[in-house]
Parts: sequence; structure tokens; C-alpha cells
Amino acid sequence: MMGKLVLGIMWALAAACVIFIVSMPINLQAHLIAGTIVLAVMIAMKMFRPEGTWRLVALSLGTAIVLRYVYWRTTSTIPPVSQLENFIPGLLLYLAEMYSVFMLALSLFIVARPLPSRPAIEVAEAELPSVDVFIPSYNEPAVLLADTVAAAKAMDYPPDRLTVWLLDDGGTVQKRNADDVATAQAAQERHLELQQLCADLGAHYLTRERNEHAKAGNLNNGLAHSSGDLIAVFDADHAPARSFLRETVGYFNEDPRLFLVQTPHFFLNPDPLERNLRTFEKMPSENEMFYGIIQRGLDKWNASFFCGSAAVLRREALEETDGFAGISITEDCETAVELHSRGWNSVYVDKPLIAGLQPATFASFIGQRSRWAQGMMQILRFRFPPLKRGLSLPQRLCYMSSTLFWLFPFPRTIFLLAPLFYLFFDLQIFTASGGEFLAYTLSYMVVNLMMQNYLYGRFRWPWISELYEYIQSVHLLPAVISVMLNPRKPTFKVTAKDESISTSRLSELSRPFFLIFALLLVGVGVTAWRVYAEPWKADVTLVVGGWNLLNLIMAGCALGVVSERRERAATRRVKVNRRCEFGREGLWLPAMIEDVSVNGARVRIHGKNAQGAVAEGQANIRFTPLSGGDPAALPVVIRNSEKEGDTLAVGCQYVRSLPDHHRLVADLIFANADQWTQFQKSRRRNPGVVIGTLWFLRLALYQTWRGLVYLLRGVRASEERRPVAGGART
Repeated sequence: MMGKLVLGIMWALAAACVIFIVSMPINLQAHLIAGTIVLAVMIAMKMFRPEGTWRLVALSLGTAIVLRYVYWRTTSTIPPVSQLENFIPGLLLYLAEMYSVFMLALSLFIVARPLPSRPAIEVAEAELPSVDVFIPSYNEPAVLLADTVAAAKAMDYPPDRLTVWLLDDGGTVQKRNADDVATAQAAQERHLELQQLCADLGAHYLTRERNEHAKAGNLNNGLAHSSGDLIAVFDADHAPARSFLRETVGYFNEDPRLFLVQTPHFFLNPDPLERNLRTFEKMPSENEMFYGIIQRGLDKWNASFFCGSAAVLRREALEETDGFAGISITEDCETAVELHSRGWNSVYVDKPLIAGLQPATFASFIGQRSRWAQGMMQILRFRFPPLKRGLSLPQRLCYMSSTLFWLFPFPRTIFLLAPLFYLFFDLQIFTASGGEFLAYTLSYMVVNLMMQNYLYGRFRWPWISELYEYIQSVHLLPAVISVMLNPRKPTFKVTAKDESISTSRLSELSRPFFLIFALLLVGVGVTAWRVYAEPWKADVTLVVGGWNLLNLIMAGCALGVVSERRERAATRRVKVNRRCEFGREGLWLPAMIEDVSVNGARVRIHGKNAQGAVAEGQANIRFTPLSGGDPAALPVVIRNSEKEGDTLAVGCQYVRSLPDHHRLVADLIFANADQWTQFQKSRRRNPGVVIGTLWFLRLALYQTWRGLVYLLRGVRASEERRPVAGGART
């Protein structure tokens, strides 16, 4: 105890010294020297991969430079109030920067020293609690649901304590009795089809009278009809590994006040940025920063929250709050806020134990993020975590970070437009010389990049966060403003999944990105003209023009994101390397399943008769399921084959005509969670700030060119489709 007190006093004294030094009046040269020294020390420490206290020291040094920048911005750069045309945009820019600094401070608090990954807790067979598995569904296809239900049924858990429920909101009585005949008929057909599917797979089918309170209402209906001690929730497209429950339920026996065990979401398909920029196989996915670092940081402060799927919850805790919360359209985080405020605890297990699908098209991606942003704004409005009674101070700060993050469209838009205020209208929104602006801002930006690299290095490459925020801000800004003006207006909308893009095309949401790019390009031209016409202002003009050029590079890269590449497959293949036999009755050849997707597999056949095994285009893959038992055959249609030495590589598509076929497909793709961990680790490397920046510049230049090519193709195609004016005369 005394040691912690001494350490706390030392950190307090160090903080006081830093604040004193930061506020000291020093000249520009001294600031540059101090900034260079701090940066050199941070780089040197990074090379030695510091952990623990040394990591905190490096982040503290970076924080000192950030605070110095904040002090300078606050005391020396804001335009006078008497010049409203300069003061108003100048104040908006200042507030945007302070928001970024505040969010950085919250991030440092949360993830400066996150918890290490938790080991699984084993529980004796006799002490395992009963579990109800909820799979809420609305409009997903039956084949997708069948794979998820089959994977849930195949989890390694005593069958008498495991009940799988398909909660169907697409076949409610309300929808089956809809006034529109086509809607009613489709709902009735779905209702019957899913009833039969559940009967075949040994699951329970449940629907309800009316579609009220969206997903939260559907889950609460499941609670009312079930009785398990724990509730496992999987989205319709999130299939669990066999080990999911073994890795999670043990924590509930350790802590009677535990309400949640959350696991990460792993995706088999790339999001639109990853697909269109072709980074899925070589760069960590966007969600890995959240699930790989931030959730572990939240877990340290007992603030890891429910993410809607891939989680286990305690029924007793949910009954205390009358089920899942339904005021906002993000019922998951809202439920966690309420239960944390009542003294319940949460745990985060940093191991991917489910595999799912994420939006493939840019429009669906924006629709999903709009729902998240609006839901978080509703939580901020109706629950207001900073003043929520029952939350600890660290929990308040954690939920502040999670909700206030979604205000990023405002500062991102201001950063985009701010240099244009000077270039186009000569507004002095930043009272400083070009040298001061460059010195202070450049040191702040570089140190900021270094701090992000310290915090998220292997999980988020330089400039990628900025790109994700930019591509979302254009469409999220009106969505966030809308929910601020009318907090109860947003309604829950199911995100489209399992999509495919048959032709290369521009996204239907792409137009604003090309307009912004054109505007920023004009800004580059204005910069050149002003340097020539007003040489006495060249220092300020060049610095602001450089800022605009950075925005242009970001906007150019975004053109590639909204240029949708043609890709028929909904998911990518995952390597498995699993022994099997390939062929048909009377002719079975030894083979290896090399990789699998939700639709097919690649099999390497060994033996002299390999070519004959694929002659008729149909065959079977016979293998022993990971759950044990006798080998079983999965029928496939052969799509392609290629002879490679003494082997034959065959591309197959599954044929699911019986319930057992869904079980076998689920066993191939979802049973083994280790394959997903290995895939994630293969992408996790830290390129560093310099190499990462050069890589991003190269990527941005190519994607700018590709986006403009797509635009020209689109214009040419629309002109060819346009009818000739006046038509033909006779």
C-alpha cells in the first residue's frame, strides 16, 4: 500500500513539473529543440520495445508535447472576438482540436496499460450451468441461418444443458397478417421453412405477435420463453466455434456478480475499404483495434461492454433490468451501461470464438455505422454515462470515450474545410506566423502519430484511422445531427450481409466524395496562385496549402474506397489443412482440405487416379468431424481443377440438401477457433510511422487514379445509355 502511495506521489510531482515546463514561455527555437529531443527519445525507446513503466514514460513524454501545443493554441492563436468573421471559424477549429486532444486523453487512460488476454477457466462437468443460445433473425436467408444453428448445436457442451433458439422476427404474426399480400405470403413461407429447419437441426423455433422494440424486443421474447442460467447471443451470421462455451462460462462460476463475458467479432469477409483497397489479407481489420486493444483496456476498468453478439450474459442480471434495454437502437451497449450502474461486472475474453459476415458494399457499411452512431448518441442523451448513478469514475470515463467517439464527424469536417477558409476567403482563423504554425503543429502531429503507434502499432497502421473516419464522416454527419435534433427518431434497421457485387461500379453514395476531391483540388490551384500573387504571405500560404494537400491525399484515397470492385464471393477462404478422402462410393482417394469458405472448399487430391475422381463434376468430401464419430460425406460440385505435380487441386462448392450437410459445413468452417487466431496474427505487424506513411501515400496515389478511372467509365456508360434528343424522324 505504501509503495503505491509513493508511486502515486511521484507521478503527481512529475505531472506538476510537466505542467510547469509546458506553460513556460520559450521561443520557437527552444520548442523545436525540445520537440526533437522528445521525439528522438520516443523513437529510441520504441526500437527497444519498452513495456510496463517505460511504455508509460514514453507516452508521458509525448503527452508533454501535446500539452505544450494545447497551451500555445489556447494562449496565442485564437482570433480576437472583435473580428467575428475570423473568430467564429477560428473557435470552431480550436474546439475541434480540443475534442481530439480530449479523446486522446481518454484513450491514454483506457489503453495505456490494457489487461493481458485472460486464460479460460475450467469448470467440472457437474457444475456447468444451463445455457440458452439466442440467434435473433429478421430477413437472413435460411442457408445462412442453418449454418449458424448447426454450429451452435455442435458446441462442446452437455446436450441436456444446451438449448438453441432461433428467434425469428421475419415470421411474426404481424408480418404474416400484413395488408400487403406479397409480404404476408413471404413471411408465411419463411415461418414454415424455418420451423422445419429447426426441427431438422434439433433447435427451437420462436417468433412473436408483433415486431416491437426491434432486436431488444426479440431477445426479451426469448427470455420470456426460456429458463437457462446463462444466455449466449449470436447474430444470425455469427457462427460459434466448438469451444465457445468452454472458453466463457467458467467466469460466471468465479464471480456471482458477473453479468457479461464478451468475445471479439471475427469476420470472414472484408469490409468495403479492405475489399476495394485490397488490404484484407495483409493489414489488420478495423475492428481489431477495438477488440484487440480497446476492449482489453475497458476490461481493466470493469467497463467492457456488450457488443450485441458473441457474448454470454447471466439471466439473473437481465431479469433485474426487465431484460435487454430498448430505449436506443444500440441495445447492447445500453444494456451494459444499466447493468454496470447496478454493480454488475463484465469480463472480456480476447480470443475470436465466432466467425461472421460484415457489410460488403459501401452503402451497407454506412448504414451500419449510422445506426451505431445514432444509437450511441441516444445513450448519451437518455442514459448520460458521465453522470449515471452507480458507475465508478473509471467506468464513466470509459463510457464517455465510447459514446463521445461518435462525434468525430464534426471535427473531421472542420479539419477538412478549415484551410479553405484561408485559401478561398482569406480568413485569419489561426493567428500565427507560418513558421510558428509549422513548428508547433508539425511536432504535435508527429508526436501524435508516435503515440498512436505506441498504443495500437500492430493493430492499426498510420493514417488508416483518419481514412475510416473521413469516409464515414461525409454521411454520418447528417445522421448524428438528425438524432441530436430528434433523439427518438432513429429506428433499428438490419444491416445487409452476405452481399456480392457482380460488376465493378461506383457506390451509390460516391458523389459527395468526388465533389469534395474537386473542391480540394481547386484549393491546390489557389495555393499556387496566392504564393505567386502574394509573396509576402508565402510562408502562411504554403503551410495552409500543405494542410489542404494532406486533405486531398486522404480524399483521393477515399475515391478508391467508393469504387466498388467486382467480387462474386461473399467471403474469403480460411486455411484449414485437414485430412479427408475425396471421390464417391467405390473410388476414394486420400486428400487434404487446404482452405474453406461458407460456400466451398479447395481440396488437394493425391494418387494416380485423381483425374478420374473429378471426371463427372460431382463428388464427395469424406472426413471425421471435430466433434467425433464416424467419417461423414459432404456432397460437392466441382467448379475447377488444376494438376500440380503428382496432385490435383480442386475447387468445390458445397451441396446442402440434408440437415447433416449443414452440420458438416459448420464443422469445416466454424468448429476450430485456432484457425481464425492464426489468420489474425498473420496480418498483425507494425510497419512503423515512416514506412507506414510512405505505404499510405503510395496507396492513396493509386486509389486516386483508380477512382477517377471508375468515374470516367461511369460518365461514359451513362452517356451511351442516354437517348438521342428528338429521336428519329420519318
